[in-house]
Amino acid sequence: QLQASGGGLVQPGGSLRLSCVASGLTLRNYVITWFRQAPGKEREFVSAINRNDHSPFYSDSAKGRFTMSRDIAKSTVYLQMNNLRPEDTAVYYCAADRQVIRSGYGRPDSYDYWGQGTLVTVSS
Repeated sequence: QLQASGGGLVQPGGSLRLSCVASGLTLRNYVITWFRQAPGKEREFVSAINRNDHSPFYSDSAKGRFTMSRDIAKSTVYLQMNNLRPEDTAVYYCAADRQVIRSGYGRPDSYDYWGQGTLVTVSS
């Protein structure tokens, strides 16, 4: 029900835009979140957008470089990533949940729906 795409190989300082298409879900009823998982590391929170489409929330590492947005008509959520760094290399996942509250945004176990992940590699 969630399909993530847009990953690839990019040089440091470059940009990518990830997409997450939701099927069977009404975006405005869900919190949608981006997580990432680097090899050998735990899955970590990147950004989230809530049901009311208030300003998205970002991790400290994403703040100022990444922008999350959604297009209700296209049932799609985006993550625009600029000024990418090698440490941004990871598999990026989108996740969705109707019930998650703000304090749970950063916990992977808060989410019922997951996309399959898209690999982002930042390397020269």
